[in-house]
Amino acid sequence: MLESLFTAPAATAETRGHLSSTLHPEEAQLIGDSAEKRRQEFQTGRACARQALERLGVAPVPILAGDRGEPLWPVGIVGSITHCSVYRACAVARTDDLISLGIDAEPNLPLPDGVLARIAFGPELEVESSLTGVCVDRLLFCAKEAIFKAWFPLNKKWLGFEDTEVTIDVDGRTFAARLLNPDLEPDPAHPHIFHGRWAMEEGVICTTVEVPAPLRD
Repeated sequence: MLESLFTAPAATAETRGHLSSTLHPEEAQLIGDSAEKRRQEFQTGRACARQALERLGVAPVPILAGDRGEPLWPVGIVGSITHCSVYRACAVARTDDLISLGIDAEPNLPLPDGVLARIAFGPELEVESSLTGVCVDRLLFCAKEAIFKAWFPLNKKWLGFEDTEVTIDVDGRTFAARLLNPDLEPDPAHPHIFHGRWAMEEGVICTTVEVPAPLRD
């Protein structure tokens, strides 16, 4: 499901179960004495990351975390990790192809009561809770999460749910987001409109955002 959502060269790995994989000591320190559920999510996410990097021809390395918990990738690589209750995945690409990417996955279930009002604003509040078998409110949340994951490595600023307006094309299975907060105007070299794609298979919604590298002369 994930690989089909990228238009640029990207390597992906995904699973619907737990992958038993030994963490590097530096990675193990990141989760300390976390609960078993969190430990399994982290371990499987890192296992997916190593599989994806291997498919890109990159040797295994510890995947540490930045100040906001974002994965730190080898030089020349961008990537994103996601996990929900029944799905874990990673996507990576070379910076010659993409300067950033974001992925997210969510169960295809309506958002809990009150959540839509906290993550949707203006026209977004008019989304239907379910359409063509897809919970569009959950899709909106999933799209905003992928947008943040693509945004943050480029700009190092927090992007709240209220800072973007997302338009979802249900039939075309794409979405676009524009920044609403003028204080968050990104570097002129980076986009202020983000484009993404989405899919839903076997009860899981998956979203991807890719930011292409500038064309070289």
